Amino acid sequence: MRVMALDIGEVRVGVAVSDPGERVASPVCVLPASDVLAHGKAFRRVLEDWEPELLVCGLPRTLSGEEGPQAVRIRAAAARIAAACELPHVFADERLSSAEAKRSLREKGCSERDMRGKVDMIAASLFLQSWLDERARG
Repeated sequence: MRVMALDIGEVRVGVAVSDPGERVASPVCVLPASDVLAHGKAFRRVLEDWEPELLVCGLPRTLSGEEGPQAVRIRAAAARIAAACELPHVFADERLSSAEAKRSLREKGCSERDMRGKVDMIAASLFLQSWLDERARG
């Protein structure tokens, strides 16, 4: 089964997918949040290209593991997106995924400006990989 991760932000949504065997997560793209929330053409194209069977949406948590202040907004957006796609959705802890994505891109020599369009999809692939690993462990 192919799984698609969404790192839902206020401005952008990072997209990542798993391989059909659910072993490896790969970053795909970053789309405007307005396009994803409106089930716009660009997002529909990504769905058609990858044909996911499940959406894994990043849920912001505090360092103590509690849901962060953005969690209510993310839960509502995820439900809206999943309903429009007619796909089931689950949530994954996205704690520190953006910070890890930025660190990884910095190590590759990316400037802050270069990172802007990449961080969200890298973060989505990071929390999707953690979700896949946890699921594989049973």
